[in-house]
Amino acid sequence: MILLTGGTGLLGSHLLFDLVKSGKEVRAIKRANSNTAMVRKVFSYYVENPDELFAKIHWAEADLMDYGAIEDAMAGITEIYHCGAVVSFYPKDHKEMLKVNIGGTANLVNQAIANKVEKFCYVSSVATLGRAENNEVSTEETYWVPSKKNSVYGISKYGAEREIWRGIEEGLNAVIINPSVILGPGFWQDNSGLFRLVYEGLKYYTRGVNGYVDARDISKAMMGLMDQNKFGERYICSAANLSYQEFFTLIAKYLNKPAPTVNVPPSMTSIAWRVEAVRAFVTGSKPEVTREMATTTSQIYTYSSEKLCNTLDFKFRPVEESIREICAVYLADSMGK
Repeated sequence: MILLTGGTGLLGSHLLFDLVKSGKEVRAIKRANSNTAMVRKVFSYYVENPDELFAKIHWAEADLMDYGAIEDAMAGITEIYHCGAVVSFYPKDHKEMLKVNIGGTANLVNQAIANKVEKFCYVSSVATLGRAENNEVSTEETYWVPSKKNSVYGISKYGAEREIWRGIEEGLNAVIINPSVILGPGFWQDNSGLFRLVYEGLKYYTRGVNGYVDARDISKAMMGLMDQNKFGERYICSAANLSYQEFFTLIAKYLNKPAPTVNVPPSMTSIAWRVEAVRAFVTGSKPEVTREMATTTSQIYTYSSEKLCNTLDFKFRPVEESIREICAVYLADSMGK
C-alpha cells in the first residue's frame, strides 16, 4: 500500500487521482480539520465518475508532528509520497512552517526507515536551489547559498531536504523532486489564486521571471521516478520559464480579461510591503503583500529540467496549454456559482 501526505492540496489531489486511477491502493493522511471536498472536485475535472475513484481512497487522520499517529498510519505501507507541507509567506506562519516542514519530514523519514519502506518520494521545491549567477539557468547542481533573499518557506524546504538526504545515508530508497510554481485548477483562493486575481482585474506586474509546471506533469514525473527506482537523486520539474508579465498576459487571454499593464519596479514593491505591514498590524488582518512576496516577484529565476527529461524521456505539457485548460475550468466554476 502507498502512503500519501498532503493529499488535500493542489499537487496531492492530482497525485491521488493518478494513483487510484492506475489501480494503486492508497492511504492518504489528513489533519482532523482538513476538507476532502476539493479532492473530489479535482477528480471531477478529469472524469465523469469522480465518486467511484474518490471512494477508493483510504483516509487516515494524522498530523505530521504526531509521531504516534504517523506510526499507526504506516501499517502495511511499502511506498511513500510526501507532498505535505505548510506553504506561507506570512511572518506569523514562519515558526509553524519551519516546525512542520522540517520536523514532520524527519518523523516520516524515521518511520520509513523503522518500517523498512521500500520507496520514498519527497516533493521539495526549486526554492531549495541556489540562485544561478549572471542570469544563468539553475540546475540540480546549483547548490543552496545562505542569503537574505531566501524565503522562510525555502529555508524550511531546504531543512526538510536535508532530512531526506540523511535518510538516504541511512539506507532509505528516496528520490527528491523540485517543482517550480505549480499550475492546476480548483484551489482558487490559495495555490491557484493568481487566476482569480487576473479575473478580478489585476493591473500590476513585476519584472521577475519564474518557472511554471502543470500539477499533472509533476504527478506523472513522481510516479515515473518511483517506478524506475531513481533513488539518491533530485530532479527539477519545471516546464517553462516566463516573466510575470508573460504569465499574467496568457491568463488574461484565456479569461477574456485585460492583461496587467502597470510595471511595478522593485522600489515600489519595497514601499508596498511596508505599507501593508502597517495596515495589517492596525487592522489585525493578513497583509496583501509581504516582504518575501515583494522580494521573490522582483527576481529573475530560471530552471532547467534537462536531467528529468533525459532520465524519463519526459515531455512537459506546454505552459500555455495548461493555462488555457485551467482558465476554462475557472470560468466553468465561476458560472456554476
